[in-house]
Amino acid sequence: MTMVRAAVVGGGIIGVAVARELLHSGTASEVVLYEKETALAHHQTGHNSGVVHAGLYYEPGSLKAQLCRRGVSLLRELATQRSLPFDECGKVVVARDGSELSRLDAILERSLANGVPGVRLIDSRELARLEPHARGIAALFSPTTAITDYSVVTRALAEEFVEAGGELRLGTEVISLQDHGSAVELGTSAGTERYGLVVNCAGLQSDRVARESGDAKNPRVVPFFGAYFLLKADRRHLVNGLIYPVPDPRYPFLGVHLTKRIDGAIMVGPNAFLAGGRELYGPWQLSPKDLAETAGFPGFWRFAAGNIPAALREGRTVVSKKVFIEAARAYVPELAVEDVIPGGRGIRAQAMNQDGSLVDDFVITGSSKMVHVRNAPSPGATSSMAIAEHIVHGIAH
Repeated sequence: MTMVRAAVVGGGIIGVAVARELLHSGTASEVVLYEKETALAHHQTGHNSGVVHAGLYYEPGSLKAQLCRRGVSLLRELATQRSLPFDECGKVVVARDGSELSRLDAILERSLANGVPGVRLIDSRELARLEPHARGIAALFSPTTAITDYSVVTRALAEEFVEAGGELRLGTEVISLQDHGSAVELGTSAGTERYGLVVNCAGLQSDRVARESGDAKNPRVVPFFGAYFLLKADRRHLVNGLIYPVPDPRYPFLGVHLTKRIDGAIMVGPNAFLAGGRELYGPWQLSPKDLAETAGFPGFWRFAAGNIPAALREGRTVVSKKVFIEAARAYVPELAVEDVIPGGRGIRAQAMNQDGSLVDDFVITGSSKMVHVRNAPSPGATSSMAIAEHIVHGIAH
């Protein structure tokens, strides 16, 4: 393939990984990365819990399963080479009662099919040894599940991108994309430029960028916020690693869990509820444009109608700190409301189909000249370098 001049839209971890891979692979002779914020990793990447997922839950053979495992390998390698923070603290998925045991067995089957190393079922005695303050009748233990700081990882990838000759254009919003046959015209407030290849990694804005270029209207991004609490420093001993619930297929989101962060803090959460805007993190901030777009999407109303119990459950955690912490107390009974302080919020770019179903796997669409990352939720950050390889390999072949 003849090397092209390329642009990447979006300065989160996936965008930066793609830009770096385009140069390192020799696919592009020149790469410009556009980010509308004045810093990289400003949105989803910078609000990430930092978990390096091992690949427990994903459908064997799916892009998530394949790229997660490859992503872990690449991330560990980068962390070793660049002395980046990386801690294999381990994770337990805790079954509280007998009704959850069959689902735990199913997760083990998927984990083994996906090649997750060291994963096994443990009884309540071994759970107590690993997490003395956790309670459950059994658990799935993943010893290689790790934590990192994805903002730090993004900056390291960006350094390698710039060292290879790449150009970062921060504070520059892409406002138009048009395919002119021989080239793609990319427009910003500073003017227009032509590229042989454009890769859209715009995260929370990815569907809008895709539609602007003529790609399909669906799936749409519907933003959901997740709020966290942090354990006070003198209560961090309650959690050694990662304590997760067994996913309930009746609900679209995982539910409250407890997560050790690379800086030693312990996160409690998140909940999941419709956000007032795609990039608004304050509890009462609203974007009329974003809300109107969600309200005008029939898929959202179909989703809402089918998930009323989940909405009620999550809504209670939004309005009541006590209810929020009670969900975590199901796994760590010693936890009390007075043990936590507010820990911030993140917003998830959840891709949704016209029929109201949530898009589960990674979705990458487009052509040899324009590629759109339409859906890259968890484990998107874990898989970022593998997603970059997948995209660039597809372009080159």
